[in-house]
Amino acid sequence: MCLALPALVVERLDADDEAVVELGGVRKTVSLALVPQARAGDYVIVHVGHAIGLLDAAEAARTLALFAELQAAA
Repeated sequence: MCLALPALVVERLDADDEAVVELGGVRKTVSLALVPQARAGDYVIVHVGHAIGLLDAAEAARTLALFAELQAAA
């Protein structure tokens, strides 16, 4: 099973198609090669270090809330 998570683009980097994203207080550099239009403030779906799609803020919030519920139940 594969899992992709919504993450907030915090900063575009000077390097080609890279950005810093944040999820749950953790920041990580990911590739934006598949979504070069992503900008700081956008939500992207991240899978194995690559942003694979854009996501609107409302959908990102719903998805993150579901993950929080699962974590609380565990």
